Amino acid sequence: MKDRTHDDAMAEMYREDPAYAVQLLNSILENGDQSELLIALRQMAKAFGGVQAVAEQAHLNPTQLYRTLSPEGNPALSSFSAILKAMGLRLAVQSVQAPPAHT
Repeated sequence: MKDRTHDDAMAEMYREDPAYAVQLLNSILENGDQSELLIALRQMAKAFGGVQAVAEQAHLNPTQLYRTLSPEGNPALSSFSAILKAMGLRLAVQSVQAPPAHT
């Protein structure tokens, strides 16, 4: 039996169940944990052909994408949107509570 890394196992899970990947990203975004988001995006990049392929589809420099998805990364909204688009995803805004009533 071949041992796999956790990242490889997660990438396989994302490939097999894209709805789970979406659910996980939404959960992470809801909780606001950037380091967890970057880990999930690195794993998802692996699921979508690797960082090189995602960088090409997102029109980003692969070295820049590696840095962006590193634990110290801080992706700009434009890069984040491009990465998600390369994976067939997009950001969306959702109300978390009813807006205050105007008087």
